Amino acid sequence: MKKLVMIGNGMAGVRTIEEILKVNSGEFEITIFGEEPHPNYNRIKLSNILQGDTKFEEIIINPLEWYKENNIKLYTGEAVVQIDAEAKRIISDQGREVEYDELIIATGSKSFILPIPGADKKGVTGFRDIKDCEMMIKSADQYKKAVVIGGGLLGLEAARGLLNLGMKVDVVHLMPHLMERQLDPIASSLLKQELESQGMNFLMEKATVEILGDDRVTGLRFKDGTEVEADLVVMAIGIKSNVQVAKDSGIYVNRGIVVNDFMETSVPHIYAVGECAEHREIVYGLVAPLYEQGKILASHICGIDTKTYEGSVTGTQLKVAGVDLFSAGEIFEDGTTKSIMTYNEFEGLYKRVLIRNNVIVGIVLYGDTTDSTRLYRMLTKKEDISGVSIFHTECTGEGGSDDVASMANDELVCGCNGVTKGAIVEAIQTQGLTTLDQVSHCTNAGRSCGRCKPMVSQILAHTLGDQFDAAAAQKTSLCGCTTLSREELVAEIKEKGLTSVKEVMNVLDWNNTEGCTKCRPAINYYLGMIHMDGYKDDRDSRLVNEKMHANIQKDGTYSVVPRMYGGVTTAADLKKIAEVAEKYNVPLVKLTGGQRIGLFGVKKEDLPAMWEELDMPSGYAYGKTLRTVKTCVGAQFCRYGTQDSMALGIQLEKKFERLDTPHKVKMGVSACPRNCSEAGIKDIGFVGIDGGWEIYVAGNGGVDLRAGDLLCTVKTEEEVMEMTGAYLQYYRETANYLERTSKWVERMGLDHVKEVLANEETRRALNERMDQTLKKYIEPWNEAIQNEEIKDKYYTRHNITVGSESK
Repeated sequence: MKKLVMIGNGMAGVRTIEEILKVNSGEFEITIFGEEPHPNYNRIKLSNILQGDTKFEEIIINPLEWYKENNIKLYTGEAVVQIDAEAKRIISDQGREVEYDELIIATGSKSFILPIPGADKKGVTGFRDIKDCEMMIKSADQYKKAVVIGGGLLGLEAARGLLNLGMKVDVVHLMPHLMERQLDPIASSLLKQELESQGMNFLMEKATVEILGDDRVTGLRFKDGTEVEADLVVMAIGIKSNVQVAKDSGIYVNRGIVVNDFMETSVPHIYAVGECAEHREIVYGLVAPLYEQGKILASHICGIDTKTYEGSVTGTQLKVAGVDLFSAGEIFEDGTTKSIMTYNEFEGLYKRVLIRNNVIVGIVLYGDTTDSTRLYRMLTKKEDISGVSIFHTECTGEGGSDDVASMANDELVCGCNGVTKGAIVEAIQTQGLTTLDQVSHCTNAGRSCGRCKPMVSQILAHTLGDQFDAAAAQKTSLCGCTTLSREELVAEIKEKGLTSVKEVMNVLDWNNTEGCTKCRPAINYYLGMIHMDGYKDDRDSRLVNEKMHANIQKDGTYSVVPRMYGGVTTAADLKKIAEVAEKYNVPLVKLTGGQRIGLFGVKKEDLPAMWEELDMPSGYAYGKTLRTVKTCVGAQFCRYGTQDSMALGIQLEKKFERLDTPHKVKMGVSACPRNCSEAGIKDIGFVGIDGGWEIYVAGNGGVDLRAGDLLCTVKTEEEVMEMTGAYLQYYRETANYLERTSKWVERMGLDHVKEVLANEETRRALNERMDQTLKKYIEPWNEAIQNEEIKDKYYTRHNITVGSESK
């Protein structure tokens, strides 16, 4: 088997690997080096993370398990620093040497940082990866004044995100018009007006010459002598191909790594793909051409005859709330072109098409982009538009839909992933697809930016004809391995009495008989939720952190977090933690946000022995379960406290620890409305008042900040436990796997949840099922430890019941 090494773990490179696996999964032994400490993720949606619409976990394209399933060796957080082309081997920054038969360089690009005084100060960043996003989100917690340098696509998306984070934002732009490479002055003016109404302030025709401040940025100085204050500066003025390792290794480099039409570099058996590659003097920064490059390279490297890559005509869309625009090709008239234009200034709608010799050469659409797919096809195919109606809809603000019946099968529908109408139709007809989600899983259409989903829905409806069910088409299947939704899967398990993950996949005709990293943990959870007695947890179907009973860190080490009920500990437990930390040379001992002590930097092989010596319950800092119950000191010590928050917190934590839930659950107990334990932004929060407790639900303290809703007010701790048990069990039984309580309540409706829990008989039944479920739990990490003596000691100490025997 030949050895294939890829430098870079980004979208273009990993898509190339996906295409290679499709063509010939057994030809190569594949090794990937990624400089970032993460699996492959969707950079297109970084702006969605910054804008608070998405979380990082949701933009991971290929989770770690995918690499394992495909026998790919992945080294994250490790950069390749040398290519020895003569010996056909690479060397990483950690001294690792790996030989190759074929080498792909997919190192992508880096943010271009202005070479001006002060650019290295704290608070100055680019906008290129998740680390940049995390830095901006963290800065927004402490600072309130941001400046974005660059009024292009990326800069405006960053500015919108910073506004969402509560910062005041100035956008500095060198040119007189925003997005001047994609928009003409009219469209640019409309865009500027809309973004100003959203809160952005623009400083146009300003050249930044210095970043002010001592250690951290305090402002910017411009060429005209004016200044502006800033606590955070985001440079979004372009990207620079990451070519250093190629350049140092003697590969021909210009702006990027120069490649031919098969993506071959100047050195045999070495290829380049993505933003690091320069093809016919062009470096592409949009995903669609990069995926096209990857597909051609995959066929070529597998020895299959393929067409050559001849370059791409790119289209641009802006991912900012309240803005709908599309641009492609030429923007300005040059004497050889004529334009067709409609403009509705009142409603902010604008359409302009440039034509040369009866062929479309440029498109600008603002406010209504429904014609974009059809016009883009005409542009790329150089169709003669004589006698053709250019716009299906005039600028009326009413919108419209493309006539999918008249679309050619080779018309591109999903530009990001290169999916044509014909490919979608064929998948629908041959795979029996009936939902938008299934089409997306099967063809990749809509997986990236998502702008093409309305068009995909129209193609689905047209292809199915009378068999199309509009309501069913919006159904979300569990994953691409099945057409079943969460509700259908649960019903099938109950009806057919299915009792194992394998049985579910076999009986219910899973497309992939081994399942995937999305469905296996979900099936395992649903089986455990349904079969309260007798179900044996399938540890191989759990997520990696749950398998290891610890959180994996970016450097490959783990964090160990023992349970501390309500944040209360003892001198003996503190002594044990200190002794274990010293014995195993733990690099970091930290108080966590959940009122516990975390041991960070633990080696994988030390985990079982550390837990044995700690002899403490796990804090489940990694699990889809009850993580923490944060408490204040309460009425025992605080002069404002009205209730015993510590006692209630410990009672809650002891009862519900180890409980499997669809996603992590956090609680907070405050002894008074001053809310020192932040109960108002927890999944379930309890606030002490005179004569009882207020119970709040569906709070979230993350990027997607959400205040909890008042569920009810009760008088006693017994009522608290009853209502909490019923609420958690109803969540367990009706939520989608990996759906937080905040999203669950929004989907179900708070009034509906209240109505369910208001019924005394229903509450009793829910609590009975909860109590029955709690009886079966043992510490899952003990199952991963093969030493039965350790298990027996743990069970005896904590009086844990296994089956019918009490240890």
